[in-house]
Amino acid sequence: MTDQAGISEGLYQWLDGSDLESKQGTAMMLLSVTEDLWPHTAMISVGEIVALDRSRLRLALWPGTVTTGNLLRSGQATLVAIHDGAAHYVRLRLQALPDLPDARHPRQRFAAEVVAVREDIAKYADILSAVKIQLHDPDEVLGRWKETIEELLK
Repeated sequence: MTDQAGISEGLYQWLDGSDLESKQGTAMMLLSVTEDLWPHTAMISVGEIVALDRSRLRLALWPGTVTTGNLLRSGQATLVAIHDGAAHYVRLRLQALPDLPDARHPRQRFAAEVVAVREDIAKYADILSAVKIQLHDPDEVLGRWKETIEELLK
């Protein structure tokens, strides 16, 4: 297990918003805390998060969800991603970004600062997968994801 200040170069490249077609089958977990202090888990895809660099991310979440409410209230979350044989636990400090009046896919956007990262690597085994997903309509979803990433970069 290693602790570091920013996400790894490999995770950064995976979350850079490019080549979504090859990344479409994997989801990550976004952990937050509810008002009554219970852990809350949600899934987030590569089409809803983009790394600006190794210490700054942006997220686009559905408005009105429990996760979005938790992040607006607490300003904190943990991203869990399985990548390059390791489990990455990324603590985030979040701040809501202004709405985009011309957004094609209205989302609650967040700027996220990486506060801490822990990479968990098993000595006795490779960590091969996270949440695997199969898109029902890849063309439609990938198009939406690409537009969402573009809007996150504004």
